[in-house]
Amino acid sequence: MAKEKKTKVSITQVKSTISQTSRQKKTITALGLGKINKSVEKLMTPQIRGMINKVNHLIEVKEVK
Repeated sequence: MAKEKKTKVSITQVKSTISQTSRQKKTITALGLGKINKSVEKLMTPQIRGMINKVNHLIEVKEVK
C-alpha cells in the first residue's frame, strides 16, 4: 500500500441544514460544523472525504498549505 501524504483542508459551512435529512445534519455535526460560515480544519482521511462527499452541497472545501 502506498503511503499518501495527509493534507489539511479547511471546511466551511455555506448553507443551512434546515430541510436536510437527519443523516446530513448529523454529518455536519460530526465534522464540527453547525452554523453558517463556521470553519474547521481537518486532515483529509478516507473517513473525512466520505463525509465531505455526503454534504458537499452544504459546505465549501479548501486545501490548507
